[in-house]
Amino acid sequence: MPRLPWTLHGNGRTLERGAIVLPEERLAWPLTIGIGAQHVVAMFGATFLVPLLTGFPPSTTLLFSGIGTLLFLVITRNKVPSYLGSSFAFIAPITASTQANSPGAALGGVLVIGILLALLGLLVQAVGTRWISLLMPPVVMGSIVALIGFNLAPTAYTNFQKSPVTAVVTLFAVVLCTALFRGILGRVSVLLGVLIGYLVAVAREEVSFVEVGEADWLGLPHFTHPTLDLSLLPMFLPVIVVLLAENVGHVTSVGLMTGRKLDHMVGRTLFSDGLATSLSAVFGGSPTTTYGENIGVMSATKVYSTAAYWVAGIVAILLSLSPKVGALINTIPQGVLGGVTFVLYGLIGIVGVRMWVDGKVDFSRPKNQITAGVALVVGIANVTWTFGAITLTGIALGTVGALVIYHLMSGLGRVTGTDEGTEAVAHTGTDAASSTGMGEALREGTGDVAR
Repeated sequence: MPRLPWTLHGNGRTLERGAIVLPEERLAWPLTIGIGAQHVVAMFGATFLVPLLTGFPPSTTLLFSGIGTLLFLVITRNKVPSYLGSSFAFIAPITASTQANSPGAALGGVLVIGILLALLGLLVQAVGTRWISLLMPPVVMGSIVALIGFNLAPTAYTNFQKSPVTAVVTLFAVVLCTALFRGILGRVSVLLGVLIGYLVAVAREEVSFVEVGEADWLGLPHFTHPTLDLSLLPMFLPVIVVLLAENVGHVTSVGLMTGRKLDHMVGRTLFSDGLATSLSAVFGGSPTTTYGENIGVMSATKVYSTAAYWVAGIVAILLSLSPKVGALINTIPQGVLGGVTFVLYGLIGIVGVRMWVDGKVDFSRPKNQITAGVALVVGIANVTWTFGAITLTGIALGTVGALVIYHLMSGLGRVTGTDEGTEAVAHTGTDAASSTGMGEALREGTGDVAR
């Protein structure tokens, strides 16, 4: 029997005050399994919302989030504890491409981005991350992340209008759960809000359980396959910026909490994320990303053991093999989704603002004002430009605008002597908690969760 890669922390049953369980350590298996179950609960709310909002099969998404997590752990050699859940960054381009073509075309876009992200991971592994900060300083990266969130506002309102009463109840349930609870309950406030909104929808007879009753207890998820439409790719390309920020932020956060410098692992995390996203897209699942909800669980428990993530990945795979679970998830009505997405999409936008704050962006400087201002207006207005078979939407145009305006004004400023200096370079990445709308942020150097 092969030797497991974890050593037992202490006696495996207790954790001394101030002590942490490192990635290569574990507690006794009953405790490890319990912590793994907490990670499943933490990721579940946001992970199943993405397929509901995009029309992808929830069971397929769960299956490949579990498989993707296990691949991530193997590729990062069990050094970076992380769960790969559904990425909210893809919602806007998936929604737009699905409306224009078919789910297969949307999967094709996700597949290409996954491949590009994996290749980018290999590049980062070879040359480091410094070039990312030079190409996309905080004002640019923050603008791109913010416009992706705010671009989704009309989609949230469309769902909201389907059942305003249920939507309002769901919205305030999320708000109250976030304000009132701490610990694991506070970290799954979105899931609690959805459950409360769901119960209200059941009482209002907005939910049908017919398909749940007809579904089998055991069976394989529904698989679909991608088709390639190159004209849709410009809508997907800006997502790479968010994925870069998520992965850099995740690695930085874990490094701070465990007292280790993990910058050399960014290339591996990007490659793993890209590979998992590509694999999921091939079979019809949602794209993946590192999850900060699970960083919250680690911060609360001080247990960073990758053994717990192996448990979480295996549990997700087992859940995906029950069509009845997928059918139950699909019963969540649009009113509930409308309420929760007002929070989620708004917080994606606010993550971009936080990146400005963390990066100490000086908005008294015209180049920063114009870069952010133009990018946000283009994204919020969803400015669309079609030439030939290619259509650029607000996210793609806003991204291009932010990059071009910033570097054009910086270059001209250096030539004319009007530029006051370069931006402070900072890895102000958003972890997945922010990207999925949970809004959890690790205070610099402490590992405590600030709400």
